[in-house]
Amino acid sequence: MKRWIAGVLCAAGMMVTGMADAQDLMVEKKVFDLPSFTTQSGRTLKNVKVGWESYGTLNADKSNAVLICHFFSGNSHAAGKYEAADAAPGYWDAIIGPGKAIDTNKYFVLASDTLVNLNTGDPKTTTTGPASIDPDTGKPYALDFPVVTVGDFVNVQKALVESLGIRKLALVAGPSMGALQTYEWAASHPEMVAKAMPVIGAAEADAQLIAWLDVWAAPILVDQNWNKGDYYGRTPPNAGLAKALAVVTLQANHAEWANATFGRRPAKPDEAPAKALGNRFQIQSILDNAGEARAKVSDANHFLYLIKANQLYAAGGTSLADAATKIKAPVLLITQPKDLVFTADMIEHTADTLRKGGVNVTQAFIQGTRGHLDGVISMKQAEGAIRAFLEK
Repeated sequence: MKRWIAGVLCAAGMMVTGMADAQDLMVEKKVFDLPSFTTQSGRTLKNVKVGWESYGTLNADKSNAVLICHFFSGNSHAAGKYEAADAAPGYWDAIIGPGKAIDTNKYFVLASDTLVNLNTGDPKTTTTGPASIDPDTGKPYALDFPVVTVGDFVNVQKALVESLGIRKLALVAGPSMGALQTYEWAASHPEMVAKAMPVIGAAEADAQLIAWLDVWAAPILVDQNWNKGDYYGRTPPNAGLAKALAVVTLQANHAEWANATFGRRPAKPDEAPAKALGNRFQIQSILDNAGEARAKVSDANHFLYLIKANQLYAAGGTSLADAATKIKAPVLLITQPKDLVFTADMIEHTADTLRKGGVNVTQAFIQGTRGHLDGVISMKQAEGAIRAFLEK
């Protein structure tokens, strides 16, 4: 169940520390500190911290670095394991590692947690956000934390990358919200990005996505325990957060998966849904259980700040058409045609606009029954396309 939940919600040192066996890359989580960071809104934050990890070895001229950006509910754990006994490796382990599509025998791959990362209760996640203590008050920021953007996420990553002496990235890549960060890198820091690989993500949040993100947030806002964001030291709004996460899980999947996996089966064989209002279908129960499990290690305000960052997103902070004229890196755009979050028409609009702006775009498609989530769990299908792209 833990592995399933981590999958549906769609989260080191400079060297690999060892191998548990031929398949398992062993990694270490580290913390990057910024004494101060000024957001794109103009607010300066003190003592900003994000967790990070890496796989492979940075070469002498520091030209082999690859940056992986994570999805909405993820963190920096893109590959490998922290301990040999871990139930599952990082989310893109199928394509990151020795001899894999992003070959850690060749590349130094790093990944970091974002600002306002959702997973505040996960000891392997480090982030600064509303749940963090404001050094000036000694209390959690709550809604006094400034609105942050995908551009802010990228600028913190840029500071991390530059702290390692890296001036250019051989590849920037990531799924979903990681794709947004990838476009942002390519548009805002084109001199630092040799190649870009956005996965299951468009380069601009359109009106439909903005509205859907509002639906994701709604259960938190109507939970009385949210208390306008002032709940630290009190009962957190975990009921609303759990339902919000259930909504995310549903949209990140596809009807083909839902129907094949659950059909119309009742949650309990002896409690037919037709017999009582409270009797439920299996899919309802499973989604709620997954949401409740994730809510225990997540923070509602962080969820809302992530929502806002995604709603505000336009590559380069302006418009997709303008960003297309700034991006210099060739782009490998990997998507799933059944995606219900970044739909096929959104993806085609992105690809067409980038090409019109002069960007070299190659498209590859993943098939499956999971929709959006296939860009996390079915990436092995894209291995050939990724290898070809990196070898060009």
